[in-house]
Amino acid sequence: MSFASKLLYAFFLILLSSSRVTHNINISPSPAPNPAFYDDNNNVFDVTSFGAIGDCRTDDTSAFKMAWDTACMTTGVDSAVLLVPYTFCFLVKPTSFNGPCRTRLTLQIDGIIVSPDGPKSWPWNFKRQWLMFYRVNGLSIQGSGLVNGRGQKWWDLPCKPHKGVNGTTQPGPCDSPVAIRIFQSSDVKIKGLTFKNSAQFHVRFDNCDDVVVDSVTINAPASSPNTDGIHIENTHNVQIRNSVISNGDDCVSIGAGCFNVDIKNITCGPSHGISIGSLGVHNSSAWVSNITVTNSTIWNSDNGVRIKTWQGGSGLVSRIVFRNILMVNVRNPIMIDQYYCQTKNCANQTSAVIISDVLYANIKGSYDLRSPPMHFGCSDSFPCTNLRLEDVDLFPYKGQLFENPFCWNAYGSMQTVTVPPVNCLIEALPGC
Repeated sequence: MSFASKLLYAFFLILLSSSRVTHNINISPSPAPNPAFYDDNNNVFDVTSFGAIGDCRTDDTSAFKMAWDTACMTTGVDSAVLLVPYTFCFLVKPTSFNGPCRTRLTLQIDGIIVSPDGPKSWPWNFKRQWLMFYRVNGLSIQGSGLVNGRGQKWWDLPCKPHKGVNGTTQPGPCDSPVAIRIFQSSDVKIKGLTFKNSAQFHVRFDNCDDVVVDSVTINAPASSPNTDGIHIENTHNVQIRNSVISNGDDCVSIGAGCFNVDIKNITCGPSHGISIGSLGVHNSSAWVSNITVTNSTIWNSDNGVRIKTWQGGSGLVSRIVFRNILMVNVRNPIMIDQYYCQTKNCANQTSAVIISDVLYANIKGSYDLRSPPMHFGCSDSFPCTNLRLEDVDLFPYKGQLFENPFCWNAYGSMQTVTVPPVNCLIEALPGC
């Protein structure tokens, strides 16, 4: 490791020790549950009062559904609490918790919830998600508990890309469930929970508005395929903050139709980084804007901050800010890839999702020499425009040799001197 990298790594350790978040997954025991939820309270609906056993083996799905329906239909109160008490471990099969509810609802998870153990234990008609919340406005999912997706047997399916030689896959069913999916809901908060080993995405929001995810821990092995930490799609006015994510795919992934997203104080890694995309698959249209990622650390990851689009798509990615981010041994710290392809034989296409107005500011740290520290691979037909770099300093994690950044049809400027210099950016506007 170079001297500069040692200094950056020391700074990284200091930052983690002083931060509210930590990358150490084996964290100290969760804080004691709020005793108010365990008092004799008419607004609290304990799943054990509805017949849940909580021995990790008995199917407690119907008790959870009965408790949910009762709490959801409660009237005459400002809010109700569905309580998953600590010291218990509940086996819950795939199910949907539906609204609208007559009151604001808090799902207080202080115990453990586990899924069925693998595809053979899974209902054949419910392969895409485990726990779904549909049309529930004013929902809080919080607590000191654990949601365990038991994904290992899903990851080991022959169809998964890490199972074959050189990333090849084998034929067979491949659908894998998202652990928590929240659909068509607004004013949703998730706070304090630990999510572990989902078969696919850990938490996913679709068609939602006014979302807050705060102080969560998400953990899956680096080799686990498609285990994104938090994914949002067609969702806006989102805050994701103060969280620790380690998995086998993106810590946070932002899909089409998202705007006004603020991500801050995230410790991410090992992982594939924080990504906008992939966008434009199957010639689709994608619009993403007003995305901010700040005050975060990405370490031991394949990517840092990335925008990825397929050829053939359409739409626009604009007004993106990546600021105050520390990279530690990251293979592609800064990346735009408008040629994203999951196979070796994607056809060249002329249309593309346009990328414009992206700021990279105060991004410092170290990169893995297997790839350039900055990669701007933009479309032949629709170049990236108004890329701005300010106070970017990236050093090799090992050795002294600097790799040159890569640019293709990328228009932008260095607002300050960067390390290494990005001399490949084109400063004139396209067509000038």
